[in-house]
Amino acid sequence: MTNDTETAVLALRREATRLAGRPADLVQRASVYRHLFAHSGGNHVFPLLAAHGALWGSGYFRKGLRFGGLLASGLTALGADGEERRAQLQALAEAFREINRRVCVETWFIYHLTGRPALASQAGHLVPAGVRLAMERCHAARRVGRSLNAAERRDLFRTFFFWEQAEIVGPAVERAFDAFDWPALKALALRPHITFAYFARLPPLRFRDFSDTAERIDKGLAAFDRGAGQGWDAVEAALDAYGIMPPEFRVDPVAHYRSLQVATIDAYLVAA
Repeated sequence: MTNDTETAVLALRREATRLAGRPADLVQRASVYRHLFAHSGGNHVFPLLAAHGALWGSGYFRKGLRFGGLLASGLTALGADGEERRAQLQALAEAFREINRRVCVETWFIYHLTGRPALASQAGHLVPAGVRLAMERCHAARRVGRSLNAAERRDLFRTFFFWEQAEIVGPAVERAFDAFDWPALKALALRPHITFAYFARLPPLRFRDFSDTAERIDKGLAAFDRGAGQGWDAVEAALDAYGIMPPEFRVDPVAHYRSLQVATIDAYLVAA
């Protein structure tokens, strides 16, 4: 890299990290994910489904921590190691929030890196070839205002999703569950029933073992197919159905995203 291109790449990485926020900033990341979907002209569906995952996860973590806290309190009352169990549950939730944060950082970074022709050589070094080529096709369509057809859109989703599961999610999920030593609650955590807001009357995606990468991929592709069946505009509109997006997002999601950009830069400058 030349000094200029290295500086540009580092600036993209810093902005991605700022926008992704802290591990608990799931709602903020939903806005960032939605920006990527909209900026792509609706072609890059992975971030839209990741936005649903963040918002669904926000409620799931809240309920899980409340339920686990009650169980831990009962154990403490019986003289057992309830506080240790509570700490392990908090660590598990934090691990999954951190996974979501890391996915957001990489998704934003790769999207904007591959979308800048001046950084094409750096994208060639930093982004796996299959992902890079899929993203380049996405950007080529975006620049001329073309919507990818159904097969092209699914291929882009599949390529990016497989990479994300192999490089980020799979190893981190395995580590998180290996460190969670509460057999009864671990058995429940491994079998979530995921109901994204756009599923409408369709049944939840029921996991037998969330730590199984092959099963996560199978369910992720099923979530994509359900979205394709509903229509991507409807899937985007369903982000509001969780009831936790800020009012500014509902009024003008583009302005809300821009305000996040300004706010995260300001926060970074204060911290520095």
